[in-house]
Formats: sequence, C-alpha cells, structure tokens
Amino acid sequence: MTRVGFLGLGIMGSRMAANLAAAGHPLTVWTHTPGKAAAWADGRDGATAVATPAEVGAACDVAITVLVDGGQVAATLLGDDGVLGGAAAGVLCVDMSTIGARAAREIGTEVAARGGAFVDAPVTGSSPKAQAGTLTIMAGGADEDVARARPLFDVMGELFVHVGPVGQGQMLKLINNAVAAANAATLAQALIAADATGVDLGDVVTVLGAGAGGSAMLDLKAGPMREHDYTTLFKLDHMLKDVRLCLDETQAAGVPFPAAATTAEALAAARHRGFGEADFAAIVEAYEGLAGRRL
Repeated sequence: MTRVGFLGLGIMGSRMAANLAAAGHPLTVWTHTPGKAAAWADGRDGATAVATPAEVGAACDVAITVLVDGGQVAATLLGDDGVLGGAAAGVLCVDMSTIGARAAREIGTEVAARGGAFVDAPVTGSSPKAQAGTLTIMAGGADEDVARARPLFDVMGELFVHVGPVGQGQMLKLINNAVAAANAATLAQALIAADATGVDLGDVVTVLGAGAGGSAMLDLKAGPMREHDYTTLFKLDHMLKDVRLCLDETQAAGVPFPAAATTAEALAAARHRGFGEADFAAIVEAYEGLAGRRL
C-alpha cells in the first residue's frame, strides 16, 4: 500500500484521512494544532502522528495537504521544516485545499525544482461526502503524477476529473464554488421575498425543487436558512475566500463575473455580522439585514 502523509485534519481532512486509513494505507499525520494529530491517530491502525511536516515527508511516498490557504500550503511543503525538507527525491505532493490557480502553479514549480512532483486536486462535497468517500475531485497535473495519486482519489471520492495541467483543478473548483455561493445567495433572497409577500415557505421549497428552480443549494441550505441553524458544513469564511480567489482569476483573465462579485459582498456582510465561522447558509443574514426582516 502507498505510504501516505496527511497534513491538515480539519472538517474535511479528518474524514478524508479516515477513509484512507480504513482502506489500509499507512498514514503519517500532522496538523498545525498541537495534539490534534495525536488525538486523531490514537486507536487507528497504521496511523502515526508526528511533530513536523519534515517528518511526514521522510515517512511517505505521497504527501496530501488539506489546509486553509496558499500561504499555509507553501509553508508546509516548502518551509524550513517542510515536507520537502525531509522527503526523498520523487515524493508526490497532492494539495487538496482550495488555494487558487496562481498559487498552485507557483508551488508546483518550486516543488519540481526541489525534486518532487505536484498535483492540485481540490474537492467539493462538504463534510458528509468527505465522510462517505463520495467527494468530487478535480485534478491538475502531469498524466503520470495524476495516475500515481488516482488510487488514493478513488478511496476519497466518487467523481474524478483530470482537468489539465497544474492549476486547472483549482480553477474549476473556484468556478464551482462561486456558482454554489451565488445559488445560495439567490435562494436566500427568494425565501425572504416569498416570506414578505405571504407565500408559504414550505410551498416555495416544494415547487422550486420540482422544477427548473431546483438546485443542490435548495436541498442543502433552505432548511438551515429558514431555521437559522448554521451548523458548519462549509465555513462562510472559506466560501468568501474561494469566491474572492475566483474573482481574482477572472479579473486577471479580463472577464466579468458579476454574480460572484455581488455574492462576495453579501458573504462579507454576513462575516461582518459575526458569521465567519458558521456555515455559509448564514449568507441569509446579510439579506435579512438589507430587507429589515427575518424569516
């Protein structure tokens, strides 16, 4: 079995790593938070927690990162005590965070210069699919590098797409998340409009779900929005980061994405209201504020 290093054991990473461990892959794990990796590894056969990313690099063939942003990924892989500092030549670094195409390309270039290989492979599906091993995985990288990682992807995900060279997995993920966030924003506005005009919200959900107005966001977020239950499946702060990264890339390409731009404003307003750590269903709070009413 492939010796896997796993760096980052948050909402998504902890579940993804658990599926790899259950499939029999020896795991060496690390997190920024002291003690968290040891607690996760305790009682799991074949899982070992270590104190530094360099120790992960020394123990693995493939190092997977699931971290917050490009700065963390770069420091964890390339820093003074990073994965590449302890790794043997030829280690494959697979970043499954969402960091943006530019950062992925820059990190991939530096990893290659140090004798490693790099694949960007962000995921979508939030924590329930991470736990079930049914994520969608979008990979960017050379054919041979993606092929090395594919058996691990098959454990963690249900749908896999090799998008193209390094960075393209990130770009597709950003576009996907911008669309998801814009759909959630539209849903929030629709619920408020229906409530204000006396339409039963249960009927709204039923009719939208039966026709062209249906969406994954309707299925996942209508209930939490109506109940103001923002139990975190995907943090609002992280969604705001992703939408802003998408806007950075599209602006650099010289094309508009106005739906993403207005959604970013609403996410930022909800964050300002104190919902950054909550699920991004809390975007409804921004629109309730604009409307001066609550569902």
